[in-house]
Amino acid sequence: MAPAIPGVDFHSGPLALFFYKVTCPVCQMAAPKVEGFDLAYPGRIVGIGQDPEEKLVSFGRQLGMTFRSLPDLPPYDASNAYGIEVVPTTFLIDRDGSILDTVESWDRDGLNHLSKELAELTGSAYAEISNPSDGLPPFRPG
Repeated sequence: MAPAIPGVDFHSGPLALFFYKVTCPVCQMAAPKVEGFDLAYPGRIVGIGQDPEEKLVSFGRQLGMTFRSLPDLPPYDASNAYGIEVVPTTFLIDRDGSILDTVESWDRDGLNHLSKELAELTGSAYAEISNPSDGLPPFRPG
């Protein structure tokens, strides 16, 4: 069962949770692609940033992120509750609160698979998050 996060309603799910830190180079690379979740499945992704809100807003503007991000400040209650070991980490949470999938780091195949799962759960058309022609590596550790 996914731990509760203030401000996140899992019952409206399914949802993707994108844990990140603005100073993380892999997060900076992944965030514009993760934006594809919000474009394809509006309102189905929430960012959980390990930074103050003003830094999250600036980061979002800089990288063109339109999805909502919530701050997870020290002692990082949400990150600890989810067992975050690396950022970025993306979870797919079902409306009953169960964790359906987890993708750590930048993992093209993992994020595309998560997108397929989200499409099936929402009855939406599948949206590819990344492909080899976008110039990003298939995997990059966080």
